Amino acid sequence: MKKTIIVIIVFLVGFISYSCTNMTTLETSALTSENTMNTTIDNTSLTTDNLTTEGYVYDPIAVEDYILEEARLSFKFFWEVANGNPESSGYGLVADRYNTVTLSYGDASIASVGFALAGIPIGIENDWIGYLEGYERVLGTINTLENMQRTHGFYYHFISIENGSRSGYTEVSIIDTAILMCGLILAGEYFGGEIKTRVNELYQAVEWDWYYDDVRQMFYMGYTPENGFGGHWDSYAEQLMIYLLAAASDQYAVGIEAYDKMKISSQRKQYGSSEYFYVSYPGTLFTYQYSHAFFDFRTAMDNEFVNWFNNSIEASIAAYDYAQFMSTYYKTYHEVSWGNTASDGPDGYRAYGNLPAAGQIYIDGTLAPAGAIGSLVFVPDLVLPAMEYYDSLVSLQGKYGLLDAFNLGLTEAAGSVIIRPDRPIPIGGWYATDVIGIDKGISLLMIENYRSEFIWHYFMQSEIVQKGFEELEFTIL
Repeated sequence: MKKTIIVIIVFLVGFISYSCTNMTTLETSALTSENTMNTTIDNTSLTTDNLTTEGYVYDPIAVEDYILEEARLSFKFFWEVANGNPESSGYGLVADRYNTVTLSYGDASIASVGFALAGIPIGIENDWIGYLEGYERVLGTINTLENMQRTHGFYYHFISIENGSRSGYTEVSIIDTAILMCGLILAGEYFGGEIKTRVNELYQAVEWDWYYDDVRQMFYMGYTPENGFGGHWDSYAEQLMIYLLAAASDQYAVGIEAYDKMKISSQRKQYGSSEYFYVSYPGTLFTYQYSHAFFDFRTAMDNEFVNWFNNSIEASIAAYDYAQFMSTYYKTYHEVSWGNTASDGPDGYRAYGNLPAAGQIYIDGTLAPAGAIGSLVFVPDLVLPAMEYYDSLVSLQGKYGLLDAFNLGLTEAAGSVIIRPDRPIPIGGWYATDVIGIDKGISLLMIENYRSEFIWHYFMQSEIVQKGFEELEFTIL
């Protein structure tokens, strides 16, 4: 289905990562039926083929079936593991994770919602859902977000999927709110009209300067009503998106000084065959990927000639080389199996890292497919063979595509000093039971950007995004 070219009037009733607890049985009344993926509303009179936007035609390149299937099943997660009841005050909220064995889910995460909002236009363009279905879900999700509790415009990280209320003592999250805003902006650009207007209102309500320590010239990392602010985003990582979003705000802007301080406070290193690049503290691959899922940095150069796309290419090369080095000790790693990122592991959720890094990294042989997949646009020649290998692992397949992670244990060369999980690895390997929204999200968006540059096209035409680049003195070549 292609984007509608006439006005659609929709009446709705009601309102519409990383580790979740208190898993509950999945209730079909709160979720859209699986059959939705195979049936679409007949909107023939509402759509047109090959609709263009400023000369853009959706014309993805051909890819192997297993690549498209991973994208489709990742989208399916966001469409189905969500509150699909239009009469619910949590309509449109998406679970942080889903257990494929117990068929259970936990609380929603606001980052999952952001990836879902960006994913809905992908679903429409690939005919996985109809245009009207996607429009209604996005508009209903906006209704929910407008009525949810916010703190100076920021959202809580984890929330009830039933009504959007705060989950436990979770933090008011700047980075997860930023991911949500990116998803909203993308949806606003795709659908336009009322949706774009209301997206802008949600974005302009975020008080970025409230979350900013103007003494240290750094954004705080977390906030809870009980304990106030804690930590700082004190070096390069996935928060690159925050500087651009904050700089574009009409009333609550934080300008280039925060971006400049981030660079000054960051380290540049190299590993293996990589060139020098800005490294994140934990060395996890998602820190080099999340902002790039939305912002097209390929031809964007800052006033010191830093190109963040090239930075992520070098980080991906280093991660690949690091996995080859560690393959001496861990069976999980080899020429087509690499890319440590944050994921579930035998001992729980961890931020698995790569060298080089600004701080200490953790590694125990656990690998998440999303790590490599998220680098598809950076180093496709290294990622495509890895995806083919992951597709060959029967135990890694699930209802919503590749499971979150796996660990095949130690090699005979691994000595006693090599870190290993506390939990013994079964013969044949350990495989996660869950899929996690943020890992499915980076996989879905990066596969689509590789196939069509679709997310980049719509996101970069936003006035908010263009203003952010301008305020931070980027030149788009």
